[in-house]
Formats: sequence, C-alpha cells, structure tokens
Amino acid sequence: MMARRMCNAMLGFAALAITACQSAPETPRPTVEPALGPGPIPAQTASDPAAVPSGSAIIDQSVAVTPPAKTVPTKYAAFSGLWAGRLEGMCDAKLAVQTISSNGKVTVTYAWGTLGDNHPGEAAGVGRIVGTTLKLERLPNGADISFVMRPDRTLAGTVRLAGQTYTGAFVKQ
Repeated sequence: MMARRMCNAMLGFAALAITACQSAPETPRPTVEPALGPGPIPAQTASDPAAVPSGSAIIDQSVAVTPPAKTVPTKYAAFSGLWAGRLEGMCDAKLAVQTISSNGKVTVTYAWGTLGDNHPGEAAGVGRIVGTTLKLERLPNGADISFVMRPDRTLAGTVRLAGQTYTGAFVKQ
C-alpha cells in the first residue's frame, strides 16, 4: 500500500514536471520573409553588449591612437594602431598602440577575452620597442605580453599568465 502511494506520488510529480517543462505555443511566422543578401554588418561595440559574444575582448571606445610623429622611426611607427587577434585560436585579444616615442617607448591598452580562469578585461600599460619586438611591462592581472612584427606586417603575440603561455597572430584593424 505504501509502495503504491509512493509510486502514485512519483507519477504525479513526473506529470507536473512534464507540464512545467512544456514550452509556450509557437507564434505564427510572418508570411513574408525578409530578403537575404548582402547588407551592412552592424558594428560590435562595448555600448551594445548584445552584439558582442560573451567572453570577447572589448577596448573602450574612448581609447584613442595618436599617429606617430615624423621623428619616430618607421620600424617603430609600424606598431601604431589597433590590432586584433586570437590566442591559441580561442581567446579574443585586442591591442591599441596609442602612442610611440622616437626612442621606442609606447603607451597601450590591451583587452582580453576569457582566458583560462581570467575573465575578460582591459588594462592600460606601457612598454618599449626594441628591434622588431614590443614588450609590455607586466599588466595588473600578472600577464607578461610581447609582440613581434613579422615580415608580412602582422604581429606574433605571446602572453604568459599564471604559468601558461598563449600565442596568436594579430592583424591591424
């Protein structure tokens, strides 16, 4: 008798759960479908979080890049601008090389997406270009970052964080 009551109670709960999990009826679709074809792709900005996938790297829109002065050597000036890449093919990262002085000192903003246990973020930093390598001072999250200018004018980025090394290619935006 007790087993039958438990069985009936379990069946009742199962029926209740199935009813609760049912979705609302579908709304009718419009009879005219929008035309598919080329069109403008909306910009993805930090002010429109729905347009940017969760875990993406976002550089604040107020970050400005100042063009290098004519006294800045060409090999240093090539680093100026906004760069975007993916570390290990999975983590978005962005680099804004904001200023470059004639002696190779730079100011930057670096943004990263989800990387290991590190949540997306952004940090301002400073660094120096020596030869073809831009080395940043350690960021507040503990990351050591460097970029090497390749002959094809892309950057080979290396991030060392929490005992791990991540690499990826960055292209100028």
